[in-house]
Amino acid sequence: MILKDYLMSLGYHIVGEAKRGRDSLQMFRDLKPDLIVLGAAMPDMDGVSVVRELVREDTDAVIIICVARGQRALAVEALGAGAREFITKPIDMRHLRRVLSQASQPPKTF
Repeated sequence: MILKDYLMSLGYHIVGEAKRGRDSLQMFRDLKPDLIVLGAAMPDMDGVSVVRELVREDTDAVIIICVARGQRALAVEALGAGAREFITKPIDMRHLRRVLSQASQPPKTF
């Protein structure tokens, strides 16, 4: 709820919320959001699998994954799967603001 309220205070419009990975995939297909903030742990799928599926469907999907402190390896795996950025819980709102700004930039190519 805190994350949702903060995003709204920054002018983001929340078009959907899902607690399960499969639900988030279907909502992505139905709603085509500009940005996805995704938890790393869901009851039916892990966040990295959801990231892979989202990117497979839309290579331009802008995904931020949220991981618990100490799960840096999971965050790196999500970035490798196509997430643009990651945040850690508990969420530092100033850091989230920077991450949102970075995620909205086109991905760097080398």
